[in-house]
Amino acid sequence: MASTSLSSASSPFFSPPSPPHKPSTSAPKPTIFNTSSSTTIFCALASSPSSSRTDSVSEPTRKRRIWKEGEFPGTTEHSSFPGISKRLPRKNVKKKLERKEKAKAWVSTVTESLSDLIQKKQWSQALEVFEMLREQSFYQPREGTYMKLIVLLGKSGQPQRAKQLFDSMVEEGIEPTSALYTALLAAYCRSNLINEAFSVLDTMKALPFCQPDVFTYSTLIKACVDASLFGLVESLYDEMDARGVVPNTVTQNIVLSGYGKAGRYDQMEEVLSGMLQSTTSKPDVWTMNTILGLFGNKGQIEMMEQWYEKFRNFGIEPETRTFNILIGAYGKKHMYDKMSSVMEYMRKLAFPWTTSTYNNIIEAFSDVGDAKHMEYTFSQMRTEGIKADTKTFCNLIRGYANAGLFHKVVSMAQLAGKMEIPENTSFYNAILSACVKAEDLMEMERVYCRMKDKQCVPDSDTYSIMIEAYRKEGMHDKIYDLEQDRWNKVNVHAEDDNLDGDMQSIC
Repeated sequence: MASTSLSSASSPFFSPPSPPHKPSTSAPKPTIFNTSSSTTIFCALASSPSSSRTDSVSEPTRKRRIWKEGEFPGTTEHSSFPGISKRLPRKNVKKKLERKEKAKAWVSTVTESLSDLIQKKQWSQALEVFEMLREQSFYQPREGTYMKLIVLLGKSGQPQRAKQLFDSMVEEGIEPTSALYTALLAAYCRSNLINEAFSVLDTMKALPFCQPDVFTYSTLIKACVDASLFGLVESLYDEMDARGVVPNTVTQNIVLSGYGKAGRYDQMEEVLSGMLQSTTSKPDVWTMNTILGLFGNKGQIEMMEQWYEKFRNFGIEPETRTFNILIGAYGKKHMYDKMSSVMEYMRKLAFPWTTSTYNNIIEAFSDVGDAKHMEYTFSQMRTEGIKADTKTFCNLIRGYANAGLFHKVVSMAQLAGKMEIPENTSFYNAILSACVKAEDLMEMERVYCRMKDKQCVPDSDTYSIMIEAYRKEGMHDKIYDLEQDRWNKVNVHAEDDNLDGDMQSIC
């Protein structure tokens, strides 16, 4: 690993006119008044046949305008037709049209580029293009564009930037809606900023046209469930009831998932029983997937299979995601026969293999360092035209690291950059873990600095990986710097670029 750099060689982070007339030699040399010549055209206004000869003699001689070939024979200043203005040359009109078409093409190109960057989840580049677009004279603020960017920033762990963008939107004269406030609230929830999320909720309740709806409450309930704040969940349910907001199936599925993850199976079954008796929140395939995913992730295969049969008895039919959950659960327990059976069953029922399907298979081989089958699965995935995502490359990097093939870790990081795969915290954590396995702490520090340069927020796994590596080497000063950096992040909720303070010794 000492001879190969994992960061410097990784990704873009780390790094038809007409033919000329030939006059006959026998003919006399043409003059500008020779009408038989094709090189010049003259425009003259004939005199009236009723005019007498004497009148024509007494009148001054009219000037004749000589028009070159290709010019438009419009009227001249000596034209006898009043009320007709002088026309602009055709070439000037053509230039104006070309400039207008180029401007339209530029606008279309920038708009398409912004949409493409949002779709690829490249928030930093998307903000740069958006700022460039805002500086143009033809720019008009649109609610839809702001909505997409705020949602993207929230999913990318950039709540502070989402708030700045929201404020800019208000300054540009766009009236906030319930949906926009919910998007901002979701950005805080995704970063576990519960207090800020409740502050947005209070703001919404004070605005008559931005009242929170079931989606707002469901988003906030999910944040509380993920933080195991079940007391707040109950208070939110009471508030919804008081305001006449009826929980839907999505809300109940979120609470079901929270109780299951916390091991509160009695409460989970109580919620499920209430859903079966409800008319507004009947269990659906997402309920089924939630329960199966809970037991599958915990390795409780028998419970997962029992609940699968229960939901089938409820009349709920499985979907592709249901089978992917089963494949993932069997793969983690190395039950390859059952995993293969589910895959064959999907083919039989014409359920498509998706990115998640292949990710679960690759992850199963990655956990045991089976590079051969992992590579074969990834090759088949690309052959079938299934698009890889960040999780795909995280699994590949971890698999090669588990197999001790660190040079292929570099290759995967390079390929991720070429394929423009969004590189998030999980992606960096996979590379950091590979550096630790290769015992290359210097490279680990470079990757960590690159991570912060790209404004990717470290999480608890990031710190755990690095602290454990330093602890093995007895580097207590480095551990202290990391702990200080982590403490500052938790207390001040600083933006990503403020995380550099206490880590300068590493970078």
